[in-house]
Amino acid sequence: MNASQFLARLKQTGPPPVTLLIGPEAYQRRLVKQALLAAFPPEAIATHDLAEVSLAAVLDDARSLSLFASERLIWVIGAEAVLPRGRAAEADTDTGPAADGDPAPLAAYVKDPTPGVALVFEASRFDFEGDDKRKLERVAKFYSVVPDTVELRRLDTRAARIEAERLAAAAGARLDAEALDLLVESLGADLARIAIEIEKLALYAGSRAVGVGDIAALVPDARASNIFALVNALGRRDRARSLEILDTLTREGEYLPLALAFLCTQFRMALVAREANLKSASQIQSHFSRLGVPMWGSRAEQVQQTVAKFTRPQLERAVKLTFEADRAMRDAHPDDRIVMERFILDLAAAPAGA
Repeated sequence: MNASQFLARLKQTGPPPVTLLIGPEAYQRRLVKQALLAAFPPEAIATHDLAEVSLAAVLDDARSLSLFASERLIWVIGAEAVLPRGRAAEADTDTGPAADGDPAPLAAYVKDPTPGVALVFEASRFDFEGDDKRKLERVAKFYSVVPDTVELRRLDTRAARIEAERLAAAAGARLDAEALDLLVESLGADLARIAIEIEKLALYAGSRAVGVGDIAALVPDARASNIFALVNALGRRDRARSLEILDTLTREGEYLPLALAFLCTQFRMALVAREANLKSASQIQSHFSRLGVPMWGSRAEQVQQTVAKFTRPQLERAVKLTFEADRAMRDAHPDDRIVMERFILDLAAAPAGA
């Protein structure tokens, strides 16, 4: 089930005996956690980390009776640590005392849970897509004995925009459509960050409407103009200007992995548009809408400008280099600035007709 379904069920029947929260989406996880915490007094809430304690110890705690509360909530973070050492190493998962790899004790508890105890396992490290998919599948397999599993998937742009509009109304913030589009896109549809920025914008703007200028001024990652200036500089093979823009983004606090994600999306969309022989922004917008990808007019114009700057081989090379840079940023101790500089130098070094 998803977070909304779980919250609706929670209102009707109360907390289930055992729940697994799996996935990286922080905003939905926060809503679920707030709802569960609200159902118990503070003295009836305990927290464990499976990187530090064993699963057996957690289950022993769940089995024990409290002298102070008839109903208890036991919140268990780091649920990925239950993977056995061999698999955990393969899955790039730190192993702790809990890494015994045997789901039988949990299965036995699920069949006969302690009355009044809500046991919640939180597995937030891995994503449902990309390199994390296999790792998350291993975690899900271990916890398959848990009947109530809440999947916390990242929201797509359309769903994030709908929720952002609701959050803005609840906060009393008036954002015009273009500002709301920019906010959602610049923050990568990350609702946890969007909610925080909407609260800031509501306080800043007061009763007046929030415009694009306010987003660019107040939201750290809304430096879209500089990012697209970087795209144009790369299209001209202007290394010096590209590095200057990178320096500006860094000084302004831009989160470089997100900037790289912007670039990757831009190049991919431009490649699709070039392969489809789309000539104008309106054609690009219509084409992506038919594919089920929401696109606003301003974004279609940016994609059209990128198509004009890059040939098809250049776009293919750009996509490949963004993938390599993204992988480099996921290393153990990456220097994002150096990774981005290398990416810029490699892409700008390509021959004009490459």
